[in-house]
Formats: sequence, structure tokens, C-alpha cells
Amino acid sequence: MRASQKDFENAMNQVKLLKKDPGNEVKLKLYALFKQATEGPCNMPKPGVFDFVNKAKWDAWNALGSLPKETARHNYVDLVSSLSSSLESSSQVEPGADKKSTGYETLMMTLEDGITKIVFNRPTKKNAINTKMYDEIMRALKAASKDDSSLTVLTGNGDYYSSGNDLTNFTDIPPGGVEEKAKNSAILLREFVDCFIDFPKPLIAAVNGPAVGISVTLLGLFDAVFASDRATFHTPFSHLGQTPEGCSSYTFPKIMGPAKATEMLVFGKKLTAREACTNGLVTEVFPDSTFQKEVWTRLKAFAKLPPNAMRISKEVMRNSEKEKLHAVNAEECSVLQGRWLSDECLNAVSNFLSRKARL
Repeated sequence: MRASQKDFENAMNQVKLLKKDPGNEVKLKLYALFKQATEGPCNMPKPGVFDFVNKAKWDAWNALGSLPKETARHNYVDLVSSLSSSLESSSQVEPGADKKSTGYETLMMTLEDGITKIVFNRPTKKNAINTKMYDEIMRALKAASKDDSSLTVLTGNGDYYSSGNDLTNFTDIPPGGVEEKAKNSAILLREFVDCFIDFPKPLIAAVNGPAVGISVTLLGLFDAVFASDRATFHTPFSHLGQTPEGCSSYTFPKIMGPAKATEMLVFGKKLTAREACTNGLVTEVFPDSTFQKEVWTRLKAFAKLPPNAMRISKEVMRNSEKEKLHAVNAEECSVLQGRWLSDECLNAVSNFLSRKARL
């Protein structure tokens, strides 16, 4: 059954009434279907590579090819309907989450049994880290550094630990263009990684599922990493025309040796949890069926240790390298700022977004 013009108009109004931003990936799909439904196949000139937003829109529309207007209209109505349902269900991921998160939109944060738990809470987006989440993680870490907990744990809600940087961040271009975007992103990234370098308490990752990109590279700055045997570790920087961050260009060769680090950071090899443990990136691996029980039993035991002794021990271990880590972070961010302006990176990210926008 095809959607009528009235159904189409109702769907357009329904989009305007959505209380939550559905994200740039979905907005690209909606844009493409709307244009196809109202104007037919894309007949606009292709924007230049540096006109990033319009290029992503053009690619999404052009990807629909010769899809009939009636089919595009029907698909638009279906997408809006499913979008409304998914947003409603995602708000029910965990009852009371907003109260637990004390003002966080992308995280859940609790303090119990001497442990501050920071949970990445974008499960429908595989816990991809958007700009809001970067800001909130920094705010959460600063709060955790001053609270009464003995240690802090980061983990993910849902199937993923984190799928890394949300590439739709690239579509939010300020008035100053891509140059200003690259500069601002480099500043944000440097401040973000600095929070992990300077965090004073034991910092532990409970990697409950696949981890990608910056959620992997940061692990070299954690004091312990526990992983489910379902977890994987992937840093596909070269595939996206980018370079390592999170101090991984220094920590990974130190942890696993130059050859293994190159396999991950340059050639994009994905490691299983067991391989990551063998290479020293992961402290211990647990069966997925018992992961939560075993890890939290271990963490609660750690939290009973004298907190000042743990903090001072970490300070002694970390102080000799802090200056080096900050320097590495600054260099990595500077290099990335240049990469984000390169044709390689812009084309790779644009192609990724176009593939995601296809139905």
C-alpha cells in the first residue's frame, strides 16, 4: 500500500514535532527521500569536496538513483514512523536513567560501593561519541576526580562499549568553514585526552562489547582494562584518511611493541579480546555470560583498598610520563587537524556518510 500525499504531509509535520534530534545520519536519509519524493532523481551539480555539508546531502540524494517519487514518498513516511517509535523506545532503555545521570544526556553516572560508574548511553548509536558526549565525559571525569569514590569505571550501555567518534560530527560546519571546524575539533580532542592523562584516581574500563577508534586508543591511559570475550578492538584510522589519537602513537608501541602497534594503528587490524589481552592492551578477559558479575566483584574488592594509597601510587607511576603524554597528545591533535582538511579524509568520511544514508 502506497503512502498518500496526505500521509506524506502528515509525516513532514511529524518530523517537526520530534522532541529529540534524530542525528545527522537520519536527517540525511530524510533529506534525500524528501527531495526524491518532491523533485525526483538528483539533477543538481555535485558540490565541491570542501562544501562538506552540501556534498553529504548531494551524495545521499544521488544514491537513490531513479527511485520513483511514489516509492520515495512511501519510504519517507515509513522512516518517520519507525523513527518516532525508536526514539520513544530508546527513551526507555533504563528507567530512571536521567535521575542517575544528574543532568547528562549521553551518559549515566552513579556512585555506589566506593565506585563512580560512567556509562556511555547512546545504545541506539552504538555509543558513538558525538560533540555533546565529548563535553559530558570531560565534565563527568572532573566530577569523579573530586567525589568520594576510590576509583572510576567507564563502560557502555547496550551491545557496544563504543563505536568511537561519531562521524556525523563532521557535518556540523561552523560559519568559518571546515578550517574552523578542524581547529575547534583539535582543541576539543586535546582537552578531552588531557582529562584522561591527568585523572588522579585508578581509572578502569569495563569493555562490554566492540570498541572502535578513540574508545580503543584511550585504553593505553587506563590503569586496568577488563573485557568481555565478545569485545573487539579496532582502530581503522587509515581507512578514514586519519591518524592515531589518544596518545596511542606512544602508548601502543610501548605496550605491545612497534610491529603489533603498527598492525592496529596503521593497517587497521581488528583484535579479539584474547588477542588484545595477549598484546597487553587488556588486563583480563571474562566470558560474556559472567562478565558483569565477575568484573564488578573484582572492582568492589579494589574499592575497599585504601584510596589515598591507590591515588598516590598512581601519581608516582604516572608523573614521570605526564609531560611526555601531554606533548604526544598535542602533536597528535595538530597532525589530525591537518588530516581533517585533506582530500583523503574528507572523501573517506563523505563516502562513509553516503553509504550510511542509503536505504
